[in-house]
Amino acid sequence: MKPVELSERNTLFTEKMGEFYDLNLGLIRGARRNYLIDTGLGSGSIAPVTEYLRGDGKPVVVINTHCHWDHVWGNFLFEGGTIISHRRCYELMEEHWDEMAEENKTAVDGEMRKCFPNLTFEGGLYFPDDGVRIFFTPGHSEDGISVYDGVDKVLYAGDNIGDTAEEIVPYIDTDIETFRRTIEIYKTYDFNICVSGHNKPQGRDILSRMENALEESWKKQIAQFGMPGEN
Repeated sequence: MKPVELSERNTLFTEKMGEFYDLNLGLIRGARRNYLIDTGLGSGSIAPVTEYLRGDGKPVVVINTHCHWDHVWGNFLFEGGTIISHRRCYELMEEHWDEMAEENKTAVDGEMRKCFPNLTFEGGLYFPDDGVRIFFTPGHSEDGISVYDGVDKVLYAGDNIGDTAEEIVPYIDTDIETFRRTIEIYKTYDFNICVSGHNKPQGRDILSRMENALEESWKKQIAQFGMPGEN
């Protein structure tokens, strides 16, 4: 897993997740703290990050973008520090951790142990001394959050971006209107690079492309099934 520097402060760590998908971990190197966005599949996912930060000295703040297993299994390596998530993420992890671990145990990279977030929030968190903002963005999942580096103008959208170049709209576990509202929230942020959990880094045009894809999907549903409420 070779680190790719997206900007002066932002680095991307990508590993293969099965045959068809990539898995991205993001790192923001702030003036006071380092911010690790998601912890991947276990200790093997974290090893390149640890090596990259060797000698840095700043504390690492972990951010879980949502509760899904492929984003949280390396949490235990930061158990003595700060691990942030939305309140709902904590609840879902507590409820489903054992089930997710059993169903996906062949995907573990290195070691994995149960470890939950220890700092949760509802609307958002802001670290003004580092220019890092964390905010609630449900869509792909009900507990989804995103991270914005206001210094380098990089947005981390978690799995609210689809997994591949052909599938830029993700599986939506909430509803279309919730996802559209999240896209509108993203529009309020001045970003040049958008990082997702699995896809390649995108430009700002990813928002309009997702909106167009949603519109096309809606038209196909109407053509096939008619308008909602019609007999």
